[in-house]
Amino acid sequence: MGKKLFIETLGCAMNSRDSEHMIAELTEKESYEVTDEFENADLILINTCSVREKPVHKLFSELGVFNKKKKPGAKIGVCGCTASHLGEEIIKKAPYVNFVLGARNVSKISEVLHKDKAVEIDINYDESEFAFKDFRSSGYKAYINISIGCDKSCTFCIVPKTRGDEVSIPDTLIINEAQKAVDSGAKEIFLLGQNVNNYGRRFSGTHEKVNFTELLRRLSKIDGLERIRFTSPHPFHMDDEFIEEFANNPKICKSMHMPLQSGSTKILKDMKRGYSKEWFLNRAKKLRDMCPDVSISTDIIVAFPGESDADFEDTLDVLKEVRFEQLFSFKYSPRPETEAELFTNTVDPELASHRLTTLQSLHTEILDENNAKLLGNTYEVYFEELFQDGFVAGRSDNNIMVKTKGSEELLGKFRDVKITSIGRTVLTGEVIA
Repeated sequence: MGKKLFIETLGCAMNSRDSEHMIAELTEKESYEVTDEFENADLILINTCSVREKPVHKLFSELGVFNKKKKPGAKIGVCGCTASHLGEEIIKKAPYVNFVLGARNVSKISEVLHKDKAVEIDINYDESEFAFKDFRSSGYKAYINISIGCDKSCTFCIVPKTRGDEVSIPDTLIINEAQKAVDSGAKEIFLLGQNVNNYGRRFSGTHEKVNFTELLRRLSKIDGLERIRFTSPHPFHMDDEFIEEFANNPKICKSMHMPLQSGSTKILKDMKRGYSKEWFLNRAKKLRDMCPDVSISTDIIVAFPGESDADFEDTLDVLKEVRFEQLFSFKYSPRPETEAELFTNTVDPELASHRLTTLQSLHTEILDENNAKLLGNTYEVYFEELFQDGFVAGRSDNNIMVKTKGSEELLGKFRDVKITSIGRTVLTGEVIA
């Protein structure tokens, strides 16, 4: 019987890709096999997120369950952003944890595995040119990191403290990884970075200067690659060249994640986001004008310190004007080692909850109005996921999740689907071609 590996991933798509990298290294170098049942695992990893408080609290709750129910001799490792942030404190709070591995140290997984109580959390460690072994959770699409770290100084965000300075991965490595994925059957790639459209600002070695728009052009030349997605672009770096390439390149999927955070120019300044309400609206309008079918998603934080009723109304104004197809919204929660943690002009918790409910209710109305117009439309769907009750699902070019009656035979295929039923998160349709 081979050694079994269980890994739980919390947080963003970058964490998911880091988990894939760790699986690849451990299966290739340490002969582990992945299991879905941690009780059977010889190694249990939890890949953590520290962007908000809830995942941090969940970490220690999960660790307690793992320790209580794991099989004798099984090791537990804590990885990711919370590992970078808390370091040795994790082992002090949970002494049964065998090692801690930070988000910037993924390539060291085989090394720390054999060092009990190892803590590797150097946020300046450079993995930008490390060639990870190959593993992907899906055979139909590939997540590819194009940069590591973040150079922004948003006052609410802990990421620069957990992932270090931003370094771009050389375009030759990215293109080679994309080519390998396509050769293995993937027709879609998903580019990952904290600020993807800041790509090329800094490389660790001597490399040709390539910006994000040029990287998209080069990836588009790969035969057999049908779709390119990416997250997250920063509104500050959404210049005309980038938007025009997005609109005119047929291989770039017409869905854009634009993290707003706040609609108030005053609050955006306090957040150190680098753009104004007017700039964001201008970029969103240019996107809609050049690409009418684009879907735009966003992140919004309500009740940031100092947010007045007028500031919140500015956020609602942007929501009404842009009419985002998807919204990820949260109440502000202070994160350690961030500038905003020291801000004293906090918003009353009850008022913060009310604002979040108001925002989400307004977006639900917009979403229902938007979706009602989709009934009867036809979309080309790339099927990649089996649903229950005989359904198979995939996404349209502009990121609409569509399910239809079908089986494994549809996976990895493009089909035209006519929408017959509307839901808020998933639409139902029938294959017509």
